[in-house]
Amino acid sequence: MPVVHHRYATIDGHRLFYREAGDAASPTVVLLHGFPTSSFMFRNLIPALADRYHVIAPDHLGFGLSDAPSVEEFDYTFDALTDLTAGLLRSVGVDRYAVYVQDYGAPIGWRLALREPSAITAIVSQNGNAYDAGFVESFWKIVEAYQSEQTPDTEAAVRNFLTLDATRWQYLTGVPDETLVDPETWHHDYTLLSRPGNDLVQLKLFRDYATNAPMYPRVQEYFRTSQVPLLAVWGRGDEIFGPAGAEAFADDLPNAEIRLLDGGHFLLESALDEVAALIRNFLEGRVST
Repeated sequence: MPVVHHRYATIDGHRLFYREAGDAASPTVVLLHGFPTSSFMFRNLIPALADRYHVIAPDHLGFGLSDAPSVEEFDYTFDALTDLTAGLLRSVGVDRYAVYVQDYGAPIGWRLALREPSAITAIVSQNGNAYDAGFVESFWKIVEAYQSEQTPDTEAAVRNFLTLDATRWQYLTGVPDETLVDPETWHHDYTLLSRPGNDLVQLKLFRDYATNAPMYPRVQEYFRTSQVPLLAVWGRGDEIFGPAGAEAFADDLPNAEIRLLDGGHFLLESALDEVAALIRNFLEGRVST
């Protein structure tokens, strides 16, 4: 089993945690996590890839074991999180890589690609949208109401997503066999969500998520002009980003591989072996140093 290193780097004055495995001379794969988790979601995928690839999985600022400055100390935006991710990759000498994006990792990954298209060798999107299609209305209407107007009622509604029950819901919804999902996952995430002041960090990012959809036309143009290799491997039971979000990639990338699997938002928890095999087959021959 490949050895996984647990490291820290200081980027622009902020201490970022990241997991790293594999030979640094091998093609690099960068794993970008979503809400409300961290690189912890990749704890089992990293060893499954690291025999062949150099794998890096950071915790975004405010998540996991990275620093979590208050909203008064840091302006939490997806642009700012992208700046830190780019800085981390520069600090470890990575300038060309495949990227795996999930949930919040997607808008960060798209920004990285728009900034330096030639850096991206391939994309794996696991329930990470780049189109308006696939946003499940029952979830996103709550977020959009809060984005439009911050009132006690809209804030209370979106704060429900920060609860233990909602975190558990994200992990279990759409999973055919719930016993495959380790309960430590949602307890781990909820503990970190519950740190003093982290609720305000998450509320700020819910508001800033409104900046992502206006970026989609540029992302789609990047897809059309680059024809970057893309695998969309999706939990079809996800009640946040539905299967239409995966199928939409074919509009601009006719050679995209689109695989809808039984599972939910955190597909790696219930279908790790299948997802890892798909990723390995997809990357083979498509990425190089």
